[in-house]
Amino acid sequence: MSSSTPKRVGHGAGNFPAPADVHQNLQRLDRLANLGLFSASIAHEMKNSLVAINTFCEVLLEKQADREMAEMVRRELKRIDGLTTQMLRLAAPRPATTAPVNVHELLDLTLRLLEHQISGRMILLKRAYAASPPVIRGDESRLQHAFVNLLLNAVEAMSQGGELTVATETVGDNLKLSFRDTGIGIAPKDFEHIFDTFFTTKKNGTGLGLAICRHVVEEHRGTIDAQSEVGRGSIFIVTLPIK
Repeated sequence: MSSSTPKRVGHGAGNFPAPADVHQNLQRLDRLANLGLFSASIAHEMKNSLVAINTFCEVLLEKQADREMAEMVRRELKRIDGLTTQMLRLAAPRPATTAPVNVHELLDLTLRLLEHQISGRMILLKRAYAASPPVIRGDESRLQHAFVNLLLNAVEAMSQGGELTVATETVGDNLKLSFRDTGIGIAPKDFEHIFDTFFTTKKNGTGLGLAICRHVVEEHRGTIDAQSEVGRGSIFIVTLPIK
């Protein structure tokens, strides 16, 4: 018999599951897959928030606490509390909340959260905000999650210093954001997989950051693209509809 002969998979001859059972099993598997990805996504976001909180705790020990830092720590703790609540309600995760979001203010807040990591690696930060107006409708928390991941990736690509440029512009009915670094770049063999779930080239990476970014951007009816050159750096471009 040829090795290419199709094989049937089942529970045994004459004992195949009913169509209704197959449908239920597929639904259950799909739900478990989504549950796993959702749980991993939540855990990944909590990890990012905890990094920021730990950084602020170190800074607060080094100098006198100020109200701004206290408020930022409180904001991140509140965000973690909300994420924990979502994990306890996996059967019915909360829908995205849509409200006006000032992208420039959100970018500045996110950059403030990562200030210690940026300055610690001797990275020169440049802002080139040109979008007008810089307001879209979306879920601020989820957008911040995407921005944190994109900025952390850029920072981690520049272990020996470099330049990080965050820019915005208005293109037709869209707001375009770009995150450019002068880091190590992405190898061609890896580039086509960078948005794949669980794909990572980092020693302790989860392979979720960019996959989550793509999900958040698509959830906001936008697009995310990237360009990279080994040894020269990468740029990630997010385009979001203004209306």
